[in-house]
Amino acid sequence: MNLKSLSTLELPPTGDFHCHLRQEKMMELCTPLIKKGGCDIVYVMPNLQPPITQVSQAVSYHEKLSQIAPDVTFLMSLFLHPGLDAAAIAEAARSKVIYGVKLYPAGVTTNSHDGVLDIEQYYPVFKAMEEHGLILNLHGEMISSPPAEFAKTDGTAAVTVLNAERMFLPQLHKLHSAFPKLRIILEHISTREGLAAVQQCGPTVAGTITAHHLWSTIDDACGDIFSFCKPVAKTPEDRVALVRAIVEDSGKFFFGSDSAPHPIQSKKGEGRTAAGCFTQPWATALVVGALEEGIEQGWIKEEEVTYKAIENFLSVYGRAFYKTPRSAGSEKVKIRLERKGEIIPEVVKSQDGTIEVVPYGRGKKVWSTTWIE
Repeated sequence: MNLKSLSTLELPPTGDFHCHLRQEKMMELCTPLIKKGGCDIVYVMPNLQPPITQVSQAVSYHEKLSQIAPDVTFLMSLFLHPGLDAAAIAEAARSKVIYGVKLYPAGVTTNSHDGVLDIEQYYPVFKAMEEHGLILNLHGEMISSPPAEFAKTDGTAAVTVLNAERMFLPQLHKLHSAFPKLRIILEHISTREGLAAVQQCGPTVAGTITAHHLWSTIDDACGDIFSFCKPVAKTPEDRVALVRAIVEDSGKFFFGSDSAPHPIQSKKGEGRTAAGCFTQPWATALVVGALEEGIEQGWIKEEEVTYKAIENFLSVYGRAFYKTPRSAGSEKVKIRLERKGEIIPEVVKSQDGTIEVVPYGRGKKVWSTTWIE
């Protein structure tokens, strides 16, 4: 497919199987923008304040989101914590709106201070998830080592943001070995090693790839606070591998934006910069644009970029893994990408101006997305 020669591209609606919609005013700003990004189904992360740890909380959150965007399907998740047990997993499965449980290593990203310190502690929970068909979503990073770790002389590498994903991968293999029927997703893969680890696992393991990791490297993250996310973007070689994973169409990877809005003050204010890139309103366009960039750079060939590979990555594989196929008749609904000179704005604001979010890729020219129904 010669993307450069196309002025329009019609696709099934995108499924975003990893996104953050926050709460209160930020939720009210971001949730209506899901369909602008070409998405009709989203898997919602539970790391709110306080985190979504109970079924009743997830159901209530689902109701709020559905009221804001009734034509979007919301799949909910629980935050893995010590109070979660086999009975709660059974209750979650009965809810029909909760599809998985998110494992955050303690302290690795936004609102994860109550995350996991000992994975084996949760083996009874994983067993129950395996039995009830819930998905385990992994934030695949080890906790960064304290400064004292850098003085080690035993050859053990200290954990930093650059190797945290690679250092976590043995945990993925260990979990898959212990629970071979448990569906596991290595979320927001940022490295070649992460891609290879998922490929080495059986069919119950998959991985998500974000739009911003298809565009960014560590140099971008260091040079622009609005490109800083967790996991951080890695090397140019890692970026190329992620782009190639889409066109190789192995069936192991699908789209999860990890769109993570933060108020502008949290990104550029005093103290630690909030980790997250806001991509939701341009999700589909950024992915297609990254493939176009890959062709221009010579990372992939025009003939490798097929309509089927794009459709599979954006729409088919994620729905299949989550067992949420499109309903009868919905195959007639499409999205259309067109070259209209749309530019990602410098800021997205709430109607009352109290919330301002700087989107990833601000100033970038992208395809415009419209709906055909």
